[in-house]
This record gives sequence, C-alpha cells and structure tokens, in this order.
Amino acid sequence: MAKTFVIDVGKCCGCYNCQLACKDEHVDNDWTPYAKPQPDTGQFWMKIQENVCGTVPKVRMHYIPLLCQHCENAPCIPACAEGAIVRRDDGLVLIDPEKCTGCKDCMTACPYGVIYFNDELNLAQKCTGCAHLLDNGYKMPRCVEACPTDAIMFGEEEELADQIAGATVLQPEAGAKPRVYYRNVPGRFISGTVYDPVEKEVIIGAVCLLTSANHAVETFTDTYGDFWFKDLPAGKYDVTIKAEGFEGKYFSALDTAKDVNLGDIPLTKE
Repeated sequence: MAKTFVIDVGKCCGCYNCQLACKDEHVDNDWTPYAKPQPDTGQFWMKIQENVCGTVPKVRMHYIPLLCQHCENAPCIPACAEGAIVRRDDGLVLIDPEKCTGCKDCMTACPYGVIYFNDELNLAQKCTGCAHLLDNGYKMPRCVEACPTDAIMFGEEEELADQIAGATVLQPEAGAKPRVYYRNVPGRFISGTVYDPVEKEVIIGAVCLLTSANHAVETFTDTYGDFWFKDLPAGKYDVTIKAEGFEGKYFSALDTAKDVNLGDIPLTKE
C-alpha cells in the first residue's frame, strides 16, 4: 500500500513549524542510506510558500506547504542515468546519496522545483518522507508531528480516502501523478467597496450579482460596504451592483486570471 500526504490549506496558519521540524531532523544529521545531512541554509525539503492575493485593502493570504510530491510517475527517476532514484513499495521516492553523481538531471526533470543541490557533497537532495523514522517504528514524518492545526496528514491512501476525495494536486498537467494532495486551496476572488459619494458613507445591503456563461452568484455588501465573490475559477465575469435609490453599476469581462479588487465604487442617486 502506498503512503500519501494530504495537506489542508484551509487549516495551515503559516506557523512554519513543519519547515523548522524538517530542518531540526535533517540538518547536521547523516541518515545514510536515506539521506546525507541537509545544509542549514539554501535547502527547504519542506517549504512554506506564502501566497498574497489581491491588492490593498482587499488582500487575502494562504500558505502552501511544499515538499517532494513523491510522484507515482516521478519524472526524476528515468532522468537519473545512475539509477540513484527509486520509488519504494510504500510510494516514497528516495535519492540514494551513495549512487548520486551530482549531474543535476533530476533537478531539471522535476516540475515542482523540490530537488536541491548540495554543493559541498556534490549530490541532489530532497524530502525523504522521513523514511529513516518510518522504517524504525515511527508512524509519522516530523513535519506531520509538528503541525499544530493538523493541516498535514500522512498515511495509507485507503485510510485517507475521505480526505483525498475532492482534493487537488499541483500541476496535474505535468502527468507526474503526485501523491501529495491539497485541500481547500482558495480560488480567485472579485471584491469591492460600495459607497455614496454625496453622503460619504458606505452603502450597506447593496445587491451584487456575479454572472458568467455558467456561473451566477448573488451577495450583499456588508456593514463596511464590502462585497466578496470568493473561490472563483479563472475566467471572465460580469458584476452588477444595485441599491435602492441609486443607479446601478455594471462591470463587464472581469478576468480572474488574477484576483480582482474593484476598489471604491461610487453609486449615483436616482
């Protein structure tokens, strides 16, 4: 049975405990034949990626814990002419530090940028899933143990089936079939603030309608005059804003290739 990681982005608070725990376990520790010591700088076998979305003041942030994806169809394996990279029966992909010649072909082949090079030792390195611990009675990698919000889960695929259902993987178009699944990755958003320029007050309860070829969602401005349309797929959208006693406002073909902040939106009284 294959091991897998499931990461709930909605639970990740960006505490960096997983990144620090990985450093603590691997820096200055030689776990041959699993891995040579990780350098104290320049490598993050578990790395927290900060994603800042939108523009001030409509900004949202989420974090993506990024590690080796332990792919089922790992492109680094055939790229290694020395046969130094293997996929174990439990699904973990390891680089044998005794066989690696430092050619860097695996780094070029990896679509996720999670293989690092150790200049001092002249070898490629990456997350091992803490295989040295798992093979000696431990249940979880250090990053999983260190997560205070249980955002990182690890186990047999069958055991995590409910968590995997509806989850996504990074860069599925690469065809690597990664075994790290991500839940609740935020989609794009469209937001704005509606106000009365004469009274210089925000407008509460304005009706905001978002439409596209196959999408229609209605929301209302809150006590701050703000509205949010969240978790949108990339595409083109129209937004109509209406409030009693005011002329409507219409925005067409808003492109969510990036998050859209419409800023302060004045409405004219009828």
